[in-house]
Amino acid sequence: MFTRWWTESLFKRGAAVMLSVSLLTAGGCGLLPKEQEEEVLPAITPPTISKKPEYDVTTATLEKKVSSVGKMISMQEETMYFTLNEKRIKELYVKNGQNVKAGDTIAELDVDDLRKQLRKKQLDFRSREVAMKQTLRDKDTMDPIEFEKAVIDFEEGRQELVDFQEEIDKSVITAPFSGTVVSLNVQKGDLLKAYDPVCVIADTSQLTAAAKLGKDELAQVAIGMPVIADINGVGEVKGIVKQLPLPSDDQENNNGNGGFPSQNGQQKPERPEDFLLVQLDKLPKEAKRGTPLSVNIIVNRKENAVVIPLSALRSIGSRSYVQVVESDGTKREVDVEVGQQTATEAEILKGLTPGQKVVGR
Repeated sequence: MFTRWWTESLFKRGAAVMLSVSLLTAGGCGLLPKEQEEEVLPAITPPTISKKPEYDVTTATLEKKVSSVGKMISMQEETMYFTLNEKRIKELYVKNGQNVKAGDTIAELDVDDLRKQLRKKQLDFRSREVAMKQTLRDKDTMDPIEFEKAVIDFEEGRQELVDFQEEIDKSVITAPFSGTVVSLNVQKGDLLKAYDPVCVIADTSQLTAAAKLGKDELAQVAIGMPVIADINGVGEVKGIVKQLPLPSDDQENNNGNGGFPSQNGQQKPERPEDFLLVQLDKLPKEAKRGTPLSVNIIVNRKENAVVIPLSALRSIGSRSYVQVVESDGTKREVDVEVGQQTATEAEILKGLTPGQKVVGR
């Protein structure tokens, strides 16, 4: 009986121990830190060596251009001015944009002081006329030299009246031809100096494209060269160089901007002969005098020129060369002779033929 009790007791103790071990094991696993999952690294792709671009050797039409800006002007226009100095405008008979006919009065200066002086001189001269009549009667009794001197003095007095009248006549300016007042620079009462611009009269039916170029640009241009004029608000119109400007010192300082240099602080009058003139193939109806424009003068044109991109042209010192791609993919250096260049292409005179491939940089 004791043995049975001891055996049952032993069995219960063993079961309890097993249960404790089991609980301890389970609890211990819960207390241990959780293992980190292994990080999956992306596959490393070795970098590819960039391939330099390859270009075909082709042919193209190359054009070298000279560019400038300008405006539409009239072939017949004139700046009106007075030659009398320090006089005020007494009357102004025109307005800006007004049409005038040849001989119409444009403006008149106040020369009342000159007219008063002329009347006084005329009265004085009448006295000299009376004296001259007496001199003619006494000619036979006078010394020939004294008589000749009297005649000369009389003629000088007569000429003085003529000259004075001519000065007064200069106080009025008239339209030299039929046209339009396209610019009016004065108003009634203004004090003018001699040659101050009063207005510009132009025949607006005779318009043409005009531009101003610097001395270096003009040296490349000749009459008859093709031109593309881009007229503001109209578009591109083809033409040719019709007339070159007269040489002047102003071309030294002109940057081709269509401006008009000043002299002694005053604006110089515009003249058609100061411009490079373009004969347009067709005069657009929308074009007006003064409309801004730009011109591209084609000074050199070559068709079927062998060309490559500028990025394929290489140079060391005075040597120019390219890398040519052979049929088997290998590359070799080839010396070339370069012609004219544009912003994107270079002409190859010797060393390459169309169809070859060259390597860019």
